[in-house]
Amino acid sequence: MGTCPTRCQSNLTILENSEPESDHQDNVLVSLYNYPSFGNTELTMHMGDRLTVLSDDGDFIMVKSETTGCESYIPTNYTARVTHRWMFTGISRFKAVELLMQPQNHNGAFLIRDSETNRDCYSLSVLRRSSSSSTSHSDCVKHYRIYQLQNGWVYISAGLTFPCLHQLVQHYSEQADGLCCRLTRPCHIHGSDTTDSATPPPTAMRRPTVNWKDISRSVIFRRKRTESDHSLVSEGLREAISSYLQMTEGTDHSWDT
Repeated sequence: MGTCPTRCQSNLTILENSEPESDHQDNVLVSLYNYPSFGNTELTMHMGDRLTVLSDDGDFIMVKSETTGCESYIPTNYTARVTHRWMFTGISRFKAVELLMQPQNHNGAFLIRDSETNRDCYSLSVLRRSSSSSTSHSDCVKHYRIYQLQNGWVYISAGLTFPCLHQLVQHYSEQADGLCCRLTRPCHIHGSDTTDSATPPPTAMRRPTVNWKDISRSVIFRRKRTESDHSLVSEGLREAISSYLQMTEGTDHSWDT
C-alpha cells in the first residue's frame, strides 16, 4: 500500500464510522443532446434528460426519456453515464458547460468528469451563477483539474489532499477554499426524483468539531470507555494519536505544550 507524500490538511469536522452514501441515482444515463435536432419535429428527448435503456446494440441504443416518455434510437455517444450523482463519464468540457448552464442549475452546481487533456486526472466543473439574473452574460462555468497521486489520493490544491473524490466533494461543499464558490448541488438531471426534489440529499451524521485546546492528556490516553462517556474523541482516534506520540516521542506522553 502506497503512502501519501502530501499531508491531508482538510478542515473537515470529524466523521466517525461514516461511509460514502449509496445514491438512488447511481449509474444513470443522461442525454447530451436534444433529439431529433432537425426540422420542426417534436423532440423525443432533451439535453439533460434521464434515460432508460430499452435495448443496446453497441454503437446505438434504444432509450426512453423520463421527461417526455418517448422512445428514441440514438447513437451511444449521445449519452453520458452518471454515478454518485456528480461523476459524468463520457462527457466533454463543452457539454459540461452546456449542461451546467441550463436554467434549472443554480450557483455552485457542479459535476466531475474525466480530463480531456490528461487521462490520469479528473476535472471539476462548477457553475458561477450571477445573483442578478439566471441568464446574465456574467454567468460562467469554471474548471479545476483534479490530480491523482500514485496511492489514489486526489487534490486540486497541492496542500490539501483527500483519500477519495467523495471527501473532496464533501470538503468543497462546506467551503469554497479557493474555488470560485462553494459546491451546492450536482448538475440537474431532468426526470430524476433525487435532483428534482427541493429537499437537499441527506448527509452523514457528524460530531461537533473538536476543540483540541480543551482536550487533556487523560482524555486521550483513557484506556476504557464507559456507556456514559460522551467524549468528542473516539476510541479509534485515541489509539491513532497515542500510536503517533509513541513513535515520535518515545514514552513521553505529554499532550499539553
